Amino acid sequence: MPEQEVARGVAPETERGEAQRELVSAVTTALRAAADPERAIGQQRYMKSSLPYFGLTAPELAATLRPLLRDPDLSMRSREEWAATIRALWEGATHREQWYAAIALARHRTYRAWVDSDAMPLWESLIRAGAWWDVVDDIATHLVRDTVLSHPDVEGLRMREWAASDSLWVRRAAIICQVGAGGRLDQALLRDVIEPNVADPDFFSRKAIGWALRDHARHDPDWVRSFVTTHPDLSGLSRREALKHLGPTT
Repeated sequence: MPEQEVARGVAPETERGEAQRELVSAVTTALRAAADPERAIGQQRYMKSSLPYFGLTAPELAATLRPLLRDPDLSMRSREEWAATIRALWEGATHREQWYAAIALARHRTYRAWVDSDAMPLWESLIRAGAWWDVVDDIATHLVRDTVLSHPDVEGLRMREWAASDSLWVRRAAIICQVGAGGRLDQALLRDVIEPNVADPDFFSRKAIGWALRDHARHDPDWVRSFVTTHPDLSGLSRREALKHLGPTT
């Protein structure tokens, strides 16, 4: 079960400003209009979420949000407004799709220039508040990853700090922050975020380790095999996931 389903008392971010209230209202209105209460029950049960769903499928959610995020009358005029609107969608959420809408706004191509180191405290606050794999993984493998790739030195240091965080979900974000990076992945960083978590008994940490290694194995299978061989304390789950498409080590 998520540790915290509604964002309360999140840490202050660098940016402060007034939210685009018209967008927040339009998103909520559109989600309610597209709701499927019967489907919502199953979604909430599957996600083990105390925050209910409106009941939109992923394609329906994307189609509902697309015209709103493209509407010039609802666009963000500043970084501060963008960050404040993300927070308003998140903190005012009554249903989980409003969290997904906040992430969609954060990831929208119009605001790509603002996905940088200054936004990282905001992503961390959403990770801590969301505290469940669906939102954490989306933030980590897109917003955090893109920032790590763009600013490898400073964000490499931050990810090493996150890997020792008091929050399981921040640690998971650090472990998977290079999933999808392909040949741009920093192997030293991958090693440094996994090693402090090898003994973590939590399923979500062990699964994250296996996922990160399995993803990198597509680009450097020999490195992954060597890592698994030289880390005999990896959990069985992490090991199986890492080697899923490689076969056993020799």
